[in-house]
Amino acid sequence: MSTRFLAIFALILACASAPARAQDGAAPFDGDLQRLAEILGGLHYLRGICGSNEGNKWRSEMQALIDAETPAGERRTRMIAGFNRGYNGFQQTYRSCTPAATVAIRRYIEEGSKISRDLTARYAN
Repeated sequence: MSTRFLAIFALILACASAPARAQDGAAPFDGDLQRLAEILGGLHYLRGICGSNEGNKWRSEMQALIDAETPAGERRTRMIAGFNRGYNGFQQTYRSCTPAATVAIRRYIEEGSKISRDLTARYAN
């Protein structure tokens, strides 16, 4: 499931910067990108406490998203804030891996996959 998410995520990275837009203006898919950033932040925290031994994998995925999208100003700030919100939200709730944390991981991977698929279908050339 995680490999599928990463494959789809790679597609969105390739396509995310394709639509023309103003450097700091909002893109029509910014809400989805912010949600994806929040999911990556949550996964970064949850996978860490659940012993996945992935290190900074999800943080690196977020960096790849920022590098591909190259947001400036307020767009960049919103994307980073989404990642931090996802991370901090779970950090305040979970101190150790629980069955609920495992369910949250699974749901986040599914939701991230769906967002990636939808964005790719809608905005890929």
